[in-house]
Amino acid sequence: MLNPFIDLFGILIELYTYCVIGYVLLKVLISVNVVNRQQQHVMSINYALNRLVGPALRHIRKFTPNLGTIDISPIILILLLGFLRNVMYHYFYNL
Repeated sequence: MLNPFIDLFGILIELYTYCVIGYVLLKVLISVNVVNRQQQHVMSINYALNRLVGPALRHIRKFTPNLGTIDISPIILILLLGFLRNVMYHYFYNL
């Protein structure tokens, strides 16, 4: 029997993964001046994504080496989220 709570948790992990991707894309667009930082909508999206994704990335950045301008913490977070989702589905649906 399928567990709706596990499916809901899997969907939340997937949505959080999309938030991480959006965070990275917005940071890149801001850094190359494609998106104007002075617009209120851009800054509210940036603030919301930073509040959602920032704490998880800060914990990962404590353990990753400093590579200068390259930040690999979002990649590690996306990989960890995918691993968590796969382990969760394997554990609950393959027993």
